[in-house]
Amino acid sequence: MKVLVTVKRVVDYNVKVRVKADNSGVDLANVKMAMNPFCEIAVEEAVRLKEKGIASEIVVVSIGPGVAQEQLRTALALGADRAVLVESNEELGSLAVAKLLKAVVDQEQPQLVILGKQAIDSDNNQTGQMLAALTGFAQGTFASKVEVNGDKVNVTREIDGGLQTVALKLPAIVTTDLRLNEPRYASLPNIMKAKKKPLDVLTPDALGVSTASTVKTLKVEAPAARSAGIKVGSVAELVEKLKNEAKVI
Repeated sequence: MKVLVTVKRVVDYNVKVRVKADNSGVDLANVKMAMNPFCEIAVEEAVRLKEKGIASEIVVVSIGPGVAQEQLRTALALGADRAVLVESNEELGSLAVAKLLKAVVDQEQPQLVILGKQAIDSDNNQTGQMLAALTGFAQGTFASKVEVNGDKVNVTREIDGGLQTVALKLPAIVTTDLRLNEPRYASLPNIMKAKKKPLDVLTPDALGVSTASTVKTLKVEAPAARSAGIKVGSVAELVEKLKNEAKVI
């Protein structure tokens, strides 16, 4: 079974994001970049399926600038077999990304596609669902457990108030939640081996996909600074302030 895993290059989650002086976007100059944490979970799940003998090949794909090869090499070091980069320097929305991924899926013909449920930069949680709609594949989102059995995959989903298990017929699309697994670290020997694994570079034009967007970013601002809190001397004073100043009771 071939498994396709998506990987996104994002600002490392430990970095405090700064906005550009002209408010046109996020300042990425000299900022540490990393693989999206949910994508790390997706890669780990695919590797575990291969270790169980269920997956025969893992293909990782990323859409972004040329430097995104760094994150693809990391995925190769974690256990993926080969990588595909759809190189684009444009600011792509979820639908454009889903269309590009659909073109890659058409080429690769995987039986299972695993994506992180969302990226920590745009935080949209849309691409997996859009890809499922475009491909017509069954989908299981927010997965906390994945079990492949023959031509079916059972996905335990985290939903409001509990868990839901859905049975999907392959080919299918799964998006990963935080509790699905604990990603491993790449060993130095595997990092060296990853440099020799195949990595193909494509373009949106080569895939025949238009990435024109109808959405335009007008302004990016940092959240307003929180004002300092105050201390009250008694419960009665607290209630009075909540009632007359905050007006929440």
